[in-house]
Amino acid sequence: MEPTSLLIFAGALLVAAGSPGPSIAALVARVISKGFRDVLPFLVAMWIGEAIWLSLAVFGLAFVAQSFHLAFVVVKWLGVAYLVYLAWKMWTAPVEAREGEMPRQDSAVRLFAAGMAVTLGNPKIMMFYLALLPTIIDLASVTVVGWLELTLTMAAVLVAIDLCWVFAAAHARKLLRSQQAMRIANRVSATTMAGAAAAIAVR
Repeated sequence: MEPTSLLIFAGALLVAAGSPGPSIAALVARVISKGFRDVLPFLVAMWIGEAIWLSLAVFGLAFVAQSFHLAFVVVKWLGVAYLVYLAWKMWTAPVEAREGEMPRQDSAVRLFAAGMAVTLGNPKIMMFYLALLPTIIDLASVTVVGWLELTLTMAAVLVAIDLCWVFAAAHARKLLRSQQAMRIANRVSATTMAGAAAAIAVR
């Protein structure tokens, strides 16, 4: 692909993905509540989910998303339900951990499933790839190599953005040491996670 086209795509994705949305809210809430050490499966699932939407758009499979609309609605509401569950777990999380200890981590499979559900069920991401992307890239002329270039560009942008959010949230978490601060952090994270669920549900 032309470098100009890749730059336009990267710029549009930077604006779309960099603006806080349900996925970023869920990621930040997770890091503040549980720490960043076990968040990688969640991140990887988010990146794979976006690659799936990109592939659907590039290979002209937008009609699949329309034909199987019910399936995507189901994924969306499963994501909403899981975010609500996480919000409840954060709200009721114990705060008796000693200094240096973190609450017990969730399994990698559960975190991966949560990240995938949040990404595939996020209408903001869906609309970017299936509605906005065709207006900035001539998808009809994209080859397999072009798809790979777009995917690598997408990965570079998303990794940079998401890691910035993770590091910012992890830094904020370091300031939360007392039980009262941990309780406040858990409640704020739970509220943020619930807000992310609501944002997905109403779209």
